Amino acid sequence: MTDAPLTARLLQVREAQREAMGRLGLLHRPWVLLGGAPEPTMPADLLASHARIDINNSGLAAKQRGWDPADLTVRRPVESWKVFPDLETKALLWYNARPRWRQRWKLIRQRRAKIGALVSLDPDDREAINQALLGPEILTVGELGKPSTGIAALCYGLFLGVPEIVLSGFSFSRAGHSYDTLARPRLQIAEDRYALTRLREDKRVATSEPELAEDLGLRLWKP
Repeated sequence: MTDAPLTARLLQVREAQREAMGRLGLLHRPWVLLGGAPEPTMPADLLASHARIDINNSGLAAKQRGWDPADLTVRRPVESWKVFPDLETKALLWYNARPRWRQRWKLIRQRRAKIGALVSLDPDDREAINQALLGPEILTVGELGKPSTGIAALCYGLFLGVPEIVLSGFSFSRAGHSYDTLARPRLQIAEDRYALTRLREDKRVATSEPELAEDLGLRLWKP
């Protein structure tokens, strides 16, 4: 994190989110984040030892590979439910500022989805966490000035004190997404590069992707 002291609001957010992740048994477990890059490198040992955190619709790629439902899915509010209508996850971290009852009503309407516990985080708090980890300079990087959902999940876990976070399915060279065939370009490349450059010295951060480790100097995860 940056040297700037945390605001009272961020201290409150961290306490509440740590409590929520603790109830789910995820606070003291290592995480592997499953991003949307095609052909994610996910060793069996990594799946067995780490809690799997799916980013947006990457759970569809996991399901196609025969993996169990994620321990946690991190999802932005505008992500389409049409891509993966039968999402199944043990818990959902939803970046959503709407009242709790509106969030639950929205989830009830997703009749094919099977979602366990709901944890929500205001998008403004998400960006405050990002800036606490990356510094306010992130606001001047790229077109949006904020990292992607996957890198925001990395910042979130580090902010809460998760012991290790491994990036799988994150790439700056493989186009498209693992869960569709549209080959859509991924956004926030500049922001994500900046964020990982800032975070690569954190010993809790690693990747299972050899090309990403070589590109950015991240620690390559090994059993």
